[in-house]
Amino acid sequence: MVGRHKEVKIHFLPGHVQVLEEDVHIPSRRALITGATGLLGRAVYKEFKDHDWHVLGCGYSRARPRFEQLNLLDAEAICETVQNFQPHVIVHCAAERRIDVAENQADAASELNVAASGNLAKEADQVGAFLIYISSDYVFDGTSPPYAEEDMPNPLNIYGRTKLDGEKAVLQNSEGAAVLRVPALYGEVERLNENPVTVLFDSVQHSHKYASLDHVQQRYPTHAKDVATVCLQLSQRKLEDPSVKGIFHWSNNEQMTKYEIACAMADAFKLPHNHLRPITDAPAATIPRPLNAKLDCSKLENLGIGQRTPFQIGIKESLWPFLLDKRWRQTVFH
Repeated sequence: MVGRHKEVKIHFLPGHVQVLEEDVHIPSRRALITGATGLLGRAVYKEFKDHDWHVLGCGYSRARPRFEQLNLLDAEAICETVQNFQPHVIVHCAAERRIDVAENQADAASELNVAASGNLAKEADQVGAFLIYISSDYVFDGTSPPYAEEDMPNPLNIYGRTKLDGEKAVLQNSEGAAVLRVPALYGEVERLNENPVTVLFDSVQHSHKYASLDHVQQRYPTHAKDVATVCLQLSQRKLEDPSVKGIFHWSNNEQMTKYEIACAMADAFKLPHNHLRPITDAPAATIPRPLNAKLDCSKLENLGIGQRTPFQIGIKESLWPFLLDKRWRQTVFH
């Protein structure tokens, strides 16, 4: 499914001007990615691009020069972008996912996670685009895992509530849309503190300082590129089968606490971790979080969709540029 068009190139040579026409490959499948500057958005953008899609990545504060700037709080801007690009698929990665920010700025979080998602779904419906809305395992309370798609959500915090309300807004405004719930993600970051998983690498590497880490809440850290692959596979399936829609789950199946994640990072790079201390008391955090929101992913697995990167492999790929001891780069990779 590709197209070609003639591109005119003018070469200025000594004594004359040479005009050449060259065939340029134009993929005919178009994907629009919101939040393309973020961890997941970058991975989704790359995955579609690498599989011969014409991809438009949108961001806001960090958009230019690589991506198009789009204010998702501006309904007219959403309409104009979607109408002009006419995407076959929209992957909606943009969100307020910082739990403390959502708690303290509930109205702003709702504007982005709910209202903007509903507007995007309306425009997707107008052009017949398949919208994938990225949601969260935090729509569940974590008391009775694993959770299937049809299980009753019960979010414990404002972030989880806005993601659940965003799901409803999307499915109400675009009947053929999909919701993809995922857990905590990690991947190739631009800085360690960009992500709540990779930020732990600082504690791992500074072995001269004791670090106390939660050893109660169960997490399922999932590689962003695996979720990107699921988005692509789901999109390809949708083009073949219009009945593909509704709610789906994807997650890695390695269960770890924050303490165990840090220890796994240390093991991946052959670093010491006896300075890491587990905290086994109930979390004292003021914002409640689900203790174990494991997702049942059998619905996608039964469709033959999915990819899982083992954590130690994925985290090594993601974090090696941030190694403080450069000698380890040689010993780990050679």
